[in-house]
Amino acid sequence: MTDIKQHDDQIVWDKFVKQSNGHPLQLWGWGEVKAAHGWSVARIQVGQGGAQLLIKRLPRPFGPLVYVARGPFGTLLSNESDREALVGYVKRTYHPTVLTIEPDIQEPIKWKGWRKSANRILLARTAVMNLTLPDEELLSRMSKKTRQYIRKSAGEGIEVREARTEQDIDECLKIYKQTATRAGFSLHDDSYYHDIFRLLSDDSPVYMAEHQGRLLAFLWPVVTPEVAFELYGGMNDDGQHLRANYHLKWSVIQAMKARGVKRYDVNGLLNDGVSAFKQGFIPDETIMSGTYDRPLSPLYGVWSVLLPAVKKLVQRFR
Repeated sequence: MTDIKQHDDQIVWDKFVKQSNGHPLQLWGWGEVKAAHGWSVARIQVGQGGAQLLIKRLPRPFGPLVYVARGPFGTLLSNESDREALVGYVKRTYHPTVLTIEPDIQEPIKWKGWRKSANRILLARTAVMNLTLPDEELLSRMSKKTRQYIRKSAGEGIEVREARTEQDIDECLKIYKQTATRAGFSLHDDSYYHDIFRLLSDDSPVYMAEHQGRLLAFLWPVVTPEVAFELYGGMNDDGQHLRANYHLKWSVIQAMKARGVKRYDVNGLLNDGVSAFKQGFIPDETIMSGTYDRPLSPLYGVWSVLLPAVKKLVQRFR
């Protein structure tokens, strides 16, 4: 019988995630952030695999959604009996409508009982840089314009440092709100970002590009030894003029290499200017396996149809 253990120690869990090449969205701190903003969380080890479960209550008569962000990890990706043990545990414990996963792998999933879902949470189309390559090779793969702007912005006297205080985060959020207004996307309230900074600490460093004491741009990844995953970033008008985002991004990539991180994931590509900027650094696309559901209720079919309609309604009223 497969051993199932619920973890309640942050140090032990994070060590397990990192030693198992887990994704940073599986770290304890990320679960605590979500738990402070409308979700419940549980960390489950099954054999030598694990999954941080995020549980969201759904309207009646539906049972909850159980979601695993960029997981599971370890043997749960390769061992069917371990996966079935996890599914059984989830079904007995939470009586959910569905168990949804978005693994940190590229191979399509062909597991018995699972189905590809169109109701994605994270983008499957992204760009990933191999940080084990020498700098010269990484630079040679970038677009000519990107290399030019990296050199140009580095010569403008822009300094990059890590955020150290809550006031630093407030300054970054001012820029992020400007960026959101320009691009037309919605934000969490400020407390959400402060919780990430506080609860993930060194696992989610915030990098700030400054010129003559003024903040121009910021970039905010979340990190394990396996991968650095961009969460947020933004730039003001002065930063655009000085191309600060080029020097900033290359500086962050260098910092991740210095930490021994293997991969740098830009967290999704769309058909927009931001994606074009990302692909100047990483021209080749990476397609992750995507979103997969394990239906665990007779009401799953109703929910899978209802969810896209709810999303469209929310977007319309935004």
